[in-house]
Amino acid sequence: MRLISIWIRAVLLPVGFALALAGFAQANRGELRFSVTDQSGAGLKARVQLDSRANQVHQSLETDKAGHLVVPMVPFGAYEVMVQQPGFTTFEGTVNVKSTVPLEKRIPLSLASVQSEVRVSAESPLLNYDSAAAATQIGLEQIHDRSSSLPGRTVQDLVVSQPGWLYEGNAVLHPRGSEYQTQFVVDGIPLTDNRSPGSGPEIEAEDLESVSIYTAGFPAEYGRKMGGVVELNTQRQTDPGLHGDVVLGGGTYNSLSGYGQLQETRRKDTFSASASGAHTEHYLNPVVPENYTNKGTTADFAVMYERDVSEKDRLMLSVRRAVSRYLIPNELIQQEAGQVQNGENLETMGMARFQHVISAESLLFLSGMLRDNAKDLESNTSPTPIAAFQHNRFREGYFKGTYSLHHGRHEFKTGVESDAAFLHENFRYEITDPSQFDPATPLAMAFADDRPDLEQSAFVQDLMRIDDWTASVGLRWDHYQLLLNRNAVSPRLALSRAFPAHELMFHAAYDHVFQTPAFENILISSSAKATALSGDFLNLPVQPSTGNDFELGGTKGFANKLRVDATAYWRLAHNAADDDQLLNTGVSYPIAFDRSATYGAEARVQVVGAGPVNGFVSYSYMVAKVWFPVTGGLFLGDDAAEAGYNTGGHFPATQDQRNTLSTRWEGSLTKRLRVAAGASYGSGLPFEYGGTEAEALAQYGPAVVSRLNFARGRTLPVLALNASAIAEVYRHEHTRVDLHVDGENLNGRLNVLDFGGLFSGNAIAPGRSVTVRLDTRF
Repeated sequence: MRLISIWIRAVLLPVGFALALAGFAQANRGELRFSVTDQSGAGLKARVQLDSRANQVHQSLETDKAGHLVVPMVPFGAYEVMVQQPGFTTFEGTVNVKSTVPLEKRIPLSLASVQSEVRVSAESPLLNYDSAAAATQIGLEQIHDRSSSLPGRTVQDLVVSQPGWLYEGNAVLHPRGSEYQTQFVVDGIPLTDNRSPGSGPEIEAEDLESVSIYTAGFPAEYGRKMGGVVELNTQRQTDPGLHGDVVLGGGTYNSLSGYGQLQETRRKDTFSASASGAHTEHYLNPVVPENYTNKGTTADFAVMYERDVSEKDRLMLSVRRAVSRYLIPNELIQQEAGQVQNGENLETMGMARFQHVISAESLLFLSGMLRDNAKDLESNTSPTPIAAFQHNRFREGYFKGTYSLHHGRHEFKTGVESDAAFLHENFRYEITDPSQFDPATPLAMAFADDRPDLEQSAFVQDLMRIDDWTASVGLRWDHYQLLLNRNAVSPRLALSRAFPAHELMFHAAYDHVFQTPAFENILISSSAKATALSGDFLNLPVQPSTGNDFELGGTKGFANKLRVDATAYWRLAHNAADDDQLLNTGVSYPIAFDRSATYGAEARVQVVGAGPVNGFVSYSYMVAKVWFPVTGGLFLGDDAAEAGYNTGGHFPATQDQRNTLSTRWEGSLTKRLRVAAGASYGSGLPFEYGGTEAEALAQYGPAVVSRLNFARGRTLPVLALNASAIAEVYRHEHTRVDLHVDGENLNGRLNVLDFGGLFSGNAIAPGRSVTVRLDTRF
């Protein structure tokens, strides 16, 4: 009864309020509805080409027999439209998507023998002049032409190439110095838990049609995890008929992968199903160059049904089940002892969305999600120095309702959301080598607890366009209740000024953010039972983080072929979030420090359509510092003494990499053969090591130690060169087969990402590798 009462209070009660305040699933996206007719007004089947270089959208779609075509989830901006049908004149024009309310475009075509006036548009602009914030767009072509990834990190590899993002070990994304403050928004549903390969099942890049990335200027409808927001749109083909995609891959580390999707679209119904599976012997980042015990297997299955119930109503239902099973990489001493640790992540998720067009100016959208998530860790009978066992679960219920109104120069949105996650933690350990621990540490411990994490929010936002000015003004309210009960109000402001005649834009943003702590293992870190692990301990509930983020930047185009973006930013946070590890078990939990400051600059140069070669260079400079004292989390032994003693002073954040660079360039050798080359560089992350350099040399060997600077306390720079070849093997009508050959880290450098000392504190990037991928679309 208590569980039912909590569920009603946390999830169902806001529904009534949401019905009065309901809207659009994702920020700054609209919908295009085309109706193509002949001279008499009868529907005409035709091919519709939709292009926006600013949003990386290049789609070739087909209307149904009645001439209708719906293109949902279209990012705001200007699009070049070309409509063609043999025997009729070609229509060329532009449409500007500025509202979440569906935009209807009626296009009459004349017979080719009849002289008629046709509006001819210029090439679509490389800059989005109607955007208030500098969001990054990744389109379908970029997704298909990406370099191959190891299983478990296809989306992360897409994101990390953008300015402001970097990896630590195991493909954990860190935007602008944030720790675990990234949220993925899948078709409007936010996932705020850790989605790295070792913590959650993969979201396949093959499932995506587009990606939008925010690091500032966040719409007020986004909250809770605000280091960076990655919108993932899984919509695929919108033209009628049967479509599919089959991708097969394999390469170094005995990696094999397969993906398949089928979709049938009719006038009012769309049904799709997809399945994927992969295996590799390099799933996580190894801790020594020998890559011991690093196998991993992933699989998922998803089905989706969408129906246009009427011209004004649309319903979408989807179910997804995903699993990843893997081994925890051993160090030398663990390998010699015969240790085997198995990890597993299992997730089942169901989503529902309902859209109702109230009028030509307003739209109602309701969405919800239920999911079960499980994370397990098991050890065999030969672990050292500790055997860890974990069986964590959470069940989450999420609801969101928003209302969108387009009125003149204004695009209003208001809405509410409610999220209830019921956490169940079950952890135990057995120490097998007491010499590695404080003598007072208990040789065994078992812990089990459960508690609901209840979070609600409401927001209101206005996107205004006045001549060449665009402003996004929003206000958000959040409530968080887990270990603590907190409320916060967060204003948001983004402003841009466009000079289209000069291909120039300036933008500025201010975000007040309220970030809830990571809930992974938060119960054990706050439990009195955990304090029994040491006579010296510090245990404080983890406070939500609050902060003020500022950004200034500009974008300049040259001849509509070259785009240069430059940005400076400052992030100031109180109760700065971080994480720690429990007794070297690999089980991490959230902690917090008094404050943090992160500042830096980013630049990106992109060449599009300037000739046979296209590509980009992105660069980030960042300084991230954290200040004592500790304000939340569990600290034991020497760590507790240090945390309690330090009441001031600062140290570099674990993501304090000063210089990060990524580049990729592609050119056509023939009509059917393209080649690409690129590189990624990082100047190195800080590390702390309790032993001496000689001890590290004896434990890890000269190869690893040669990549460390003990005097500065930083890893040496990482550099990986890559190259690709993309061959069009077959093309006929709607069928296309591409062969991708990708080489990664071709320079063969041993890149040490993290170094943390004994027992799984290290992370070594993949070595030289080659992957082949065959992509068939029809």
